[in-house]
Amino acid sequence: MRSGHRLGQPFGWLWGAYGTSALGTWLAFGSFELIAIRVLNAGPAEVAALASVGAAVGAAVAVPLGPWVEFRRKRPVLIAMDLVRFAALLTIPAAFALGALTFLQLLLVSVVVAAADITFRAASGAYLKTLVAAKDLLVAGALFESTAWTTTIIGPPLGGAAVGLLGPVTTVVADGISYLLSALGIRATGGHEPPPAPRKATRMRATDLLDGWRYILADRTLRPLFFNTALFNGLVMAAQPLLAVLMLGPLGFTPWQYGLAFAAPSIGGLLGSRLARPLVTRFGQHRILVASGALRAIWPLGLALVGPGTGGLTLVMGVELGLIFCCGVFNPVSSTCRLERTANDRVARTLTAWAVTTKASTALLTALWGVLGALLGPRTAIALAGVLLLATPLLLPRRATAPIAAEAEARAPGRV
Repeated sequence: MRSGHRLGQPFGWLWGAYGTSALGTWLAFGSFELIAIRVLNAGPAEVAALASVGAAVGAAVAVPLGPWVEFRRKRPVLIAMDLVRFAALLTIPAAFALGALTFLQLLLVSVVVAAADITFRAASGAYLKTLVAAKDLLVAGALFESTAWTTTIIGPPLGGAAVGLLGPVTTVVADGISYLLSALGIRATGGHEPPPAPRKATRMRATDLLDGWRYILADRTLRPLFFNTALFNGLVMAAQPLLAVLMLGPLGFTPWQYGLAFAAPSIGGLLGSRLARPLVTRFGQHRILVASGALRAIWPLGLALVGPGTGGLTLVMGVELGLIFCCGVFNPVSSTCRLERTANDRVARTLTAWAVTTKASTALLTALWGVLGALLGPRTAIALAGVLLLATPLLLPRRATAPIAAEAEARAPGRV
């Protein structure tokens, strides 16, 4: 809280808006799948499509929005994306009350929300750079990360209780309202945003859609970090449905035990995010980026050894605690490095390309591991993902690099 106060009132409003929407998201965790199963009697194929196709199509829809956002003020874009998500989500309880809810509507809403999520993240990264000095980016990132893990701990249990007491669409209403409150918080940050960079061309060309990817692939730090993030996130998420099948099926864990196995270890993310800045101050950004990025890759293989009973539950919680702690350190350091290495007039396009690729690779690998799980069995497929994750540290940046502004200054005429 002291750090947030030091970063100024506008950042405080942005941080509060983020925390509100993050809590709403975790309150509604799994709500679409729950509604599909309990209200619409959807089968496994439809639930899988809801989880993967919605995200993949949403990512595709978001591709042209990156260049569009780049040349507009970011604060109005953030407010608009919050209001879009609010309106889209509230169509679900409205249709449910009228008895007109369909699976197609759930799928369409998931696409709209996914596209708005990506656009919001891209605009928020660019907006953050206008609110916070470069030296405070890691502080801000750590605050966002600790808030994310806090809401992860408290959101799903509260959401589960709300569903049990008030019905399956309750948490969707809460999620929608959280976006409305987020929009009000962002509006309260004030209107002092500097104007965006002028656009060179009057019309957006097809080649402009690839600007974000070109920028990432041309940078010696962003390029390996980009591939590391996409592969790591995709493999970790691809194993989660198979672990659910294994734990809730043959191993006989109850739903509350499964939820506990992933909610309780989130305290590691809160602790890791709190330690990120002190660790960077003492050892340097690059060392902590590489060390935490490598350490987070060793944990998931242990999930293939899960067995029944208390011992199996303890194993999963221990593995998840170690994994989440390392991610809690790595994520704010990585996001700070990414913002530092991205020029101010390229942030929205770069972050859009990053988020689109991450979501698309996660959807693709989740579908592929579903097939592998059916062919090889869930445990073998989880082990295969764990083995491949051990190779992801090879994709981390090998050398420390200066922020893009400092690098440009060093190259300026007259510098020795």
